[in-house]
Amino acid sequence: MVYDAGHYDTIVIGAGHAGCEAGIAAARMGAKTLMLTLNLDMIAFMPCNPSLGGPAKGIVVREIDALGGVMAKVIDKTYIQMRMLNTGKGPAVRALRAQADKPLYIREMKKTLENEENLTIRQGMVDRLIIEDGVCKGVLTETKAAYHAETVIITTGTFMRGKVLMGDLEYESGPNNQRPSIKLSEHLEELGFEITRFKTGTPPRVNSHTIDYSKTEIQPGDEKLQGFSYETTEYITDQIPCWLTYTNEFTHQVINDNLSLSAMYSGAKRGTGPRYCPSIEDKIVRFNDKSRHQVFLEPEGRETEEVYVQGLSTSLPESVQHEMVRSVPGLENAEIMRAGYAIEYDAIVPTQLWPTLETKKIPGLFTAGQINGTSGYEEAAAQGLMAGINAAAKVLGKDPLILDRSQAYIGVLIDDLVTKGTKEPYRLLTSRAEYRLLLRHDNADLRLTETGYKLGLITKERYEKYVEKNRLVEQEKNRLRKIIIKPEENVQALLKDVNATPLKEAVKASDLLKRPEITYGMIERVIEPDNTLPSDVKEQVGIQIMYEGYIKKANEQVERMLKMEDKKIPENLDYDDVNGIATEARQKLKKVRPLSVGQASRISGVNPSDVSILLIYIEQGKIARVAN
Repeated sequence: MVYDAGHYDTIVIGAGHAGCEAGIAAARMGAKTLMLTLNLDMIAFMPCNPSLGGPAKGIVVREIDALGGVMAKVIDKTYIQMRMLNTGKGPAVRALRAQADKPLYIREMKKTLENEENLTIRQGMVDRLIIEDGVCKGVLTETKAAYHAETVIITTGTFMRGKVLMGDLEYESGPNNQRPSIKLSEHLEELGFEITRFKTGTPPRVNSHTIDYSKTEIQPGDEKLQGFSYETTEYITDQIPCWLTYTNEFTHQVINDNLSLSAMYSGAKRGTGPRYCPSIEDKIVRFNDKSRHQVFLEPEGRETEEVYVQGLSTSLPESVQHEMVRSVPGLENAEIMRAGYAIEYDAIVPTQLWPTLETKKIPGLFTAGQINGTSGYEEAAAQGLMAGINAAAKVLGKDPLILDRSQAYIGVLIDDLVTKGTKEPYRLLTSRAEYRLLLRHDNADLRLTETGYKLGLITKERYEKYVEKNRLVEQEKNRLRKIIIKPEENVQALLKDVNATPLKEAVKASDLLKRPEITYGMIERVIEPDNTLPSDVKEQVGIQIMYEGYIKKANEQVERMLKMEDKKIPENLDYDDVNGIATEARQKLKKVRPLSVGQASRISGVNPSDVSILLIYIEQGKIARVAN
């Protein structure tokens, strides 16, 4: 018998990385929010690698923090190691990566959710949505509890019709042997959503006591203390190292001899796997010219002996996994605590979503995370944050938030999903961003803090610190433009030390800083330094001046792009009335229903000629309306 279990503004289904951000964002914006999860002990669980960040993904975590999300703060309290990657390259590709203490991360996130006002957390399995007059109005659980709300966000991760595969063994399951969500997936199909089937996988976990670390290479954390959140002031100093080893010809022989037993190659697998995070079987087949592959040994926490064997993701039978693992140097006597496995799951085709992550088919229903076809905790959290913001905005009568591709990697991620779709688990890469020089690790706060403040997700105190930082950056840039550096002995000596061309005449300090060999710290050695400036201000000044010309060109490209984004397409436009558009383009435009000409131009199958015809049609329509 169905009973009325309560009324809310927003309901979040799932408490993974997407669900946590969605629930907190909606609650902090003022929406009375309910979060329903299969298992309260698995909130923010990391079913795959015990890490956050890395190229592009680390910048996403910073963007989440700049908008007022919580992932950065939680990892800063719970990491076992922190490293800045790509330090030898330019600022556009630098990214922070943290090794997580998985059990501690769960506890810290759960505590954060439990202490959030306006947010209720309950354990329960959602079977169906409550649909009234084509609009989503709540959810129905397996225990017949009916929860009503104005907006619902589905963040079910890889649980929808999840199936674990290991050799010829297969059984219905979510990650880590949790219950899968079966009926909700079937219900979405009943409602007319197009569903696809994806796959991901994990490697074995081994007991640390059984590893011979003397045969591996140590991978320590950085000595420099740093964190993801702009508000973090206390850092973890007792870091734990990871370790590097490699597969070898014997490892590859074991895999090749048993390839037919892998769910990946036996025909048991039906879902599409992630190209950028392949299984070890896939690596051996696709890159058969390589004699070895990297294997990282990553501790899963301070209070556990489990070690994640990054690089050996597999769906081979358990017996073969033992042989494969013990062929790797340092793992000759390793004991597997958890075998690796592949998991298939349902996802919705993301072109069925508006850029707000609200479904086109059912108003009031939003989706976020791996259900939208992405891979990775960071991509999920970013979508959850945006879905939470927009679901709350819809309830509260506020404008939605849509980040464009020049504002954030989050904007790139969502635009790619809803405009282009994906035929495999989508992973965010720096190469996907046209304006990556503008979307850096160091400037996420400058790009997004004001937006977070306007949403009510950033405190006034934090906003004032952001304003002051901006002021100091501009002040120091102006000071360096006025300081003249003469070709004196100490200056020439500095230039000689870095193999830079000596000065022939006096130059502005700002112009000298534009030389690729020169850093802000070097400039400080030949001028009177401002010792009151914080280190992050100095970093920002150095980057903005050094890359001033490139940044200017990028901003000019953005302006041209935004002109196309400003050309809105009426939602009710009938593409069959637009003569001259190619058949494929017409079909794609009808399916995606882009909101602007700019978005239309990024749809696969829509050519520049189709865009030109569409532009003319829209402009003629405007002229006709003016004439009338």
